[in-house]
Amino acid sequence: MLEIKVVIADDHPIVLFGVREIIMRDPRFKLVAEATNSSQLIAQLEEYQPDVVITDFNMPGDATYGDGLKLIEYIIRKFPHIQVVVLTMISNNLILSRLHELGVAGVIQKNHLHEEILNALAAVAANRNYQSPAPAPTSVLMNKQEVDERFASLSPREVEVLRIFVAGYSVSDVARLLKRSVKTVSAQKISAMRKLAVESDQALLTYCIKAGQFQ
Repeated sequence: MLEIKVVIADDHPIVLFGVREIIMRDPRFKLVAEATNSSQLIAQLEEYQPDVVITDFNMPGDATYGDGLKLIEYIIRKFPHIQVVVLTMISNNLILSRLHELGVAGVIQKNHLHEEILNALAAVAANRNYQSPAPAPTSVLMNKQEVDERFASLSPREVEVLRIFVAGYSVSDVARLLKRSVKTVSAQKISAMRKLAVESDQALLTYCIKAGQFQ
């Protein structure tokens, strides 16, 4: 039986260690490389052309690949033959649904990593998608008219900042791309979040996905 080549990526050494140990104990799989950031991950995928990549959703990104949805979309588009398993702490159903829409092979909640990883690997080995047990739902109640009104209240500069930020760039990356100071971009992002009535980056991403503003 041919071994299934795997690349794993996470910026937390403990997570990498745990996933590595599980994979190395399973004779069906061969760990060929590890990565701790987006650029390193893409380089490993290009070099080793694995069958499976197990990657964290939120990792140190860069201006080229970012992280989150931007990184996952890039991997699936650039390496369509690779099965993608995503590790995450996110319980937001909109984001999880988007990951499955993109065609990932599975999503594993990090707080159930050891319970889920074996089931996910078994599914991948059988060329099946893995459906993680549903996390506790994140309630995001939005009236479409209200959401549209909130987006309409954003200034053109705030819209520019959000469009790039939601694409997976950091505040410093946005500042560099727009040729503004980090302080200015941060203030514009905070102002936009206040107008959208969201209090976290996750809630901001949810709003933008739900409204279809920057897809």
